[in-house]
Amino acid sequence: MKPNKKKTVFVGVSGGVDSSVAALLLKKKGYNVVGVYIKSWYPPGFPCPYPIDRRDAIRVCAKIGIPFLELNLEKVYKKEVTDYLIKEYKKGRTPNPDVMCNKFVKFGAFFKKARAMGANFVATGHYARLKNGKLYQARDKTKDQSYFLWALTKKELKYSIFPIGEYLKKEVRQSAKKNNLPTAEKPDSQGICFLGKIDIKEFLKKYIKEKKGKVLNENGEVIGWHKGVYFHTLGERHGFTISKKTPEDKPYYIIKKDVKKNTLTVAHEIKGKNLVKIREINWIEKPKINKKYSARIRHLGELKEVIFTKQGVFFKEPVLVAPGQSLVLYDREKCLGGGVVVQ
Repeated sequence: MKPNKKKTVFVGVSGGVDSSVAALLLKKKGYNVVGVYIKSWYPPGFPCPYPIDRRDAIRVCAKIGIPFLELNLEKVYKKEVTDYLIKEYKKGRTPNPDVMCNKFVKFGAFFKKARAMGANFVATGHYARLKNGKLYQARDKTKDQSYFLWALTKKELKYSIFPIGEYLKKEVRQSAKKNNLPTAEKPDSQGICFLGKIDIKEFLKKYIKEKKGKVLNENGEVIGWHKGVYFHTLGERHGFTISKKTPEDKPYYIIKKDVKKNTLTVAHEIKGKNLVKIREINWIEKPKINKKYSARIRHLGELKEVIFTKQGVFFKEPVLVAPGQSLVLYDREKCLGGGVVVQ
């Protein structure tokens, strides 16, 4: 992040401490910084963080001494993130809305608007690093968000900055306190991007009707029931009822979903597969065939040893991964890109 007073950076300010410190660091580096609050879509009937977050974003910009803009992207967000989420769950898949939010909202509509308004760069408070146009894990491995950024293209990365990628979370907090930022003590947001603390299943029930179905064991015998196959994902051990069990029974895990028959198959042990295929692929740097890499199938999940093949991604140890999830490939700390898991 080289200082240049002539360069203008539009930074997404969410009203949280991370984006607040990102804006502060850019200002101190000598950039012409503009804070932009993105108004997203929020589900009716649930608590809405918009008024408080917007207020905090305004206060942060005033404290730092940078202009504040608000960009209404409700329509884009509703279509590309919320509608996508519901559509995928209806198909029995497990989508990652945060990936879509970054692709279509922050580094889609916001990125294009910022560049059109004269911004040389776009910045966010993501925990990730950029080196020579390539994406890397953050210094703070417990907060790394590169997994959510796999769908960004080289063009977007070329004009992006992640100011806090070299900082630990505690250092970000310390910087906010030292500079008396209004968000210094504000708790981190949790959960899915637009839902926050709202339970995903409670949200989905507003759009997908509950439908009682059978829970089967590996032999196809009915041993319980559930409220709808759409509300579950592979590997889960909660949310369904086992009626035929003994006190000595071990926990049951979902190992299969049948959307058409509305059934869940469960077992005491998770049985995965080695070869995982992906679609909607985006390579920031294309992996080499038959080379060893590491992969993640969930945010901050264990980095697993894999071999990239023509047929797909081959895991050294079998994994249970749900269709719709993101599989992200790494070469040490470098994020190569990824794709969406297919059936």
